[in-house]
Amino acid sequence: MSDKVHCIKKTLRLTHDENKILSQKSTQFDMNEAEYLRFLIRQQPNDHPEIRDLLKRLVNEVNHIGVNINQIAYRNNAGIYSQKDKELLIAYMRKLTSLVNEVVVAVGNQ
Repeated sequence: MSDKVHCIKKTLRLTHDENKILSQKSTQFDMNEAEYLRFLIRQQPNDHPEIRDLLKRLVNEVNHIGVNINQIAYRNNAGIYSQKDKELLIAYMRKLTSLVNEVVVAVGNQ
């Protein structure tokens, strides 16, 4: 997770319940326990696996919508722009706005 050499060793005492929670959480995020503890200390939103996945999906959706908008712009420039194209453009923009709002809400809750 980090390019830095971890050269400082800390001893940590946990109860059995705390150890179980640490083990479950680190496994859930596909990290070892030391990586998970460093992750919690830094608390950088981009480190959250859920946020990375959400942002990746958002970028893919924006790219797909961009391709569709480019096709509509091409038809407009060619003089064959129709009312259906206008409706599609509005639908794509609504979908894009919805996706961005969904990510903002999800990232804001982290």
